[in-house]
Amino acid sequence: MDLSVIVVSFNTKQLLDACLLSVFSSLRLSKLKFEIIVIDNDSKDGTREMLHKKYPRVIAVFNKENVGFGKANNQGIHRASGKYILLLNSDTVILDDAVGSLYAFAQQHPLAFVGPKILNPDKSIQTSCGPFFTLPVAFAALYLKGDTIGLTRWSPGTTREVDWISGACIMGPRSVFLDNLLFDEEVFMYMEEVDLLMRAKQKGYRTFFYPESRIIHVGSGSSINKRTGPVLNIYKGLLYVYKKHYSPSAQCVLTWMLKAKAILGMCVGYIVGSDYLKQTYEEAYRLV
Repeated sequence: MDLSVIVVSFNTKQLLDACLLSVFSSLRLSKLKFEIIVIDNDSKDGTREMLHKKYPRVIAVFNKENVGFGKANNQGIHRASGKYILLLNSDTVILDDAVGSLYAFAQQHPLAFVGPKILNPDKSIQTSCGPFFTLPVAFAALYLKGDTIGLTRWSPGTTREVDWISGACIMGPRSVFLDNLLFDEEVFMYMEEVDLLMRAKQKGYRTFFYPESRIIHVGSGSSINKRTGPVLNIYKGLLYVYKKHYSPSAQCVLTWMLKAKAILGMCVGYIVGSDYLKQTYEEAYRLV
């Protein structure tokens, strides 16, 4: 088996359907021997029935509860038999020969993780790689709109070695994943890929962004709260990464940055009369 494609789903029936159709279409003329494994986190939207009816070739694993993104991907990795593994979000759509081209690039870099160029549904660019979240990077993300101005997230036009790539689409050799580079199952969702790629770099593995391969990512397909979620996920993710990888002094500085950002957000919310800002940053403050 050349490639195992692993997709984790949670109440994303229609998105999953479009994702699987695009994977089969992308690999239709490929000579790759591949399998597709769907790990479903106890969806209640008819996903199980859809998979049985439309995709009998897909290996489906139905969990009895929502075990989270990382643990479900780990289930798929253990189940996979391919030399290479592609972790793919259910809210993605493969464009053209994106899987095959990413696989060819990955073969040229057998000790690395690789990711494609990611687009929004309207084909605009979605920034999907960047530097690790050191204190200057975290400060830029929180206070300088670093994601917007290209300080903390990028989408280069050429192939580039980077610190992290989006967990929406990551390919790597199965042997590398099994070198103690599974997802941390203590984390339910968000920034698991940053942790994994930090650990990979410590072991000497590399990470590449490969723009010749392109996919669409809807974003937050499995998120329960799409309104407050992005802000709270940043807080949860940064706190998690710093607790695991950074010194106590760096954790302390990050805590104060997060608190100050939350207070600033609440103040702006009260000034402009925004319930969204008030509620979101009040909850964010409680996380710190």
